[in-house]
Amino acid sequence: MEKRELGRSELYTAPLVFGGNVFGWTVKGNDAAVLLDAFLDAGFNTIDTADVYTRWVEGNKGGESETEIGKWLKQSGKRDQVIIATKVGSELDSERKGLKKDYIIRAAEDSLKRLQTDYIDLYQTHYDDPSTPVEETLRAYDQLVQEGKVRAIGTSNMSVERLHESLKVSVEKGLIAYQTLQPEYNLFDREKYETTYEPFLKEKNIGVINYFSLASGFLTGKYRSESDLQGHSRARSVKKYLNDRGFKILKALDDAAAQYNVSQSAIALAWLIARPSVTAPIVSATNLDQLKEFVTAANLKLSDETIEVLNTASAY
Repeated sequence: MEKRELGRSELYTAPLVFGGNVFGWTVKGNDAAVLLDAFLDAGFNTIDTADVYTRWVEGNKGGESETEIGKWLKQSGKRDQVIIATKVGSELDSERKGLKKDYIIRAAEDSLKRLQTDYIDLYQTHYDDPSTPVEETLRAYDQLVQEGKVRAIGTSNMSVERLHESLKVSVEKGLIAYQTLQPEYNLFDREKYETTYEPFLKEKNIGVINYFSLASGFLTGKYRSESDLQGHSRARSVKKYLNDRGFKILKALDDAAAQYNVSQSAIALAWLIARPSVTAPIVSATNLDQLKEFVTAANLKLSDETIEVLNTASAY
């Protein structure tokens, strides 16, 4: 399967990344191992998680996703076959949050223990911390890289201005630099990424592993009315897409899916993969049938005409 470099990190990922936010939530125990084994068997190699996953689930405290992945890494012996990406900076509790140096060093150790590994391939800022100077955060990451505990760093949910400042400080102080960004981007949510981030990221050769690649499931075509949302965990997130523009996008996806004899999900992901600035979209699966869609999407080459039809239908 095609491999793409994450920025200038010397880490090469398949064109889709497994979103680990489902582990410890809708996927647990042996089911996680079955999915991850199948993911690797299909030719993929990157798993994205965060120390805070899945704190939002009742009874959870955060770290559940890393723990599930760690069990699989130990049992499978496949550590050297995967890129493990995790994040720091979200609030776990009043004492564990932010991007101060001492906290990042401590949080990295906690993640390493849960993941049952001695290094993290891609360690990412989850949310920016305006109260902490950029240089302090970068010095923490730099120390972790020097110690061999982190191979490369990235960021998520960071403004272009703050990312620009971080890259500038990295050069001036000779510190490790961010190689990737995780922005929200999909066939519906286009405007902010394409107008605010994309030109800068292309100029700086920053890798993009975007989240909400299927707009919380809306772009699968499963949700076409409010009645379709009843009983689903992502109902609140999907409701905002049920409008004229959303239905226009679904119509274009339906037509393309029929033309290529694939699912709407595969078309929506293939559209992202074809975007020159996108390295590898993040997408989650809770069963093997959904995982098959990853393979279809990764091997699907959309024509210029199809891409233009989708661009027009989703124009903002």
